[in-house]
Amino acid sequence: MQRLPNCPQCNSEYTYQDGEHLVCPECGHEWQPEETSESDQTPVVRDAFGNPLQDGDTVTVIKDLKVKGSSSVVKVGTKVKNIRLVEGDHDIDCKIPGIGAMGLKSEFVKKVT
Repeated sequence: MQRLPNCPQCNSEYTYQDGEHLVCPECGHEWQPEETSESDQTPVVRDAFGNPLQDGDTVTVIKDLKVKGSSSVVKVGTKVKNIRLVEGDHDIDCKIPGIGAMGLKSEFVKKVT
């Protein structure tokens, strides 16, 4: 069975084909299959202020973060270089100076420009 793309408007997975069009039953959006590309389906990871993040960016921590399983804390203002974006609950993999490898949520960082 062919996997149909999610709705480009509401991201619903319950799309179906009606003739030459794809239809979303949740929001009623109709579109041509050619209109959907791979770049539309890859989610954009954004920092706490809405700036898009990319692999290799430098970010700053905006909130004290407790390190799970340790008594260490990542302090506000800690600069993290060369991040790597991953899928999952924690969408940033990085190495934090003095702590080591760690996963961060993008909602707790700010992109350094």
